[in-house]
Amino acid sequence: MIKITYCLTRKQGMSRAEFQDYWFNTHAPLVARHREVLRIARYVQLHTGAFEATDAIRMSRIGGRIEDAPAIYDGVAQLWWATLEDLAGGTPEAAAAGRALLEDEAKFIDFSKSPLWFGEEKVIF
Repeated sequence: MIKITYCLTRKQGMSRAEFQDYWFNTHAPLVARHREVLRIARYVQLHTGAFEATDAIRMSRIGGRIEDAPAIYDGVAQLWWATLEDLAGGTPEAAAAGRALLEDEAKFIDFSKSPLWFGEEKVIF
């Protein structure tokens, strides 16, 4: 399986709740609508919450003040494709769908603070 992991940071001026609402209720249906043409096998959203354990773990890892810890992402998107060929798409319809998703993402994601990478899943168990 080929996988994209996308660590999302919301645009400035948007609350985490607004970001996550838009991402789940507006963007996710758009991804689902383009699923077949983009050959996406699976799409998952991980929404960051206000969990006390998160700050405790961050503090223990840096051994210092919470202000010194790296910023927490507002969420993580994960998308799977069966093969590299499926990911490549290559059709005009797939290109148009990709543009539509990118245009929508620009409404709620700070691209400069949202790393994205491709990887091949190696299942351990």
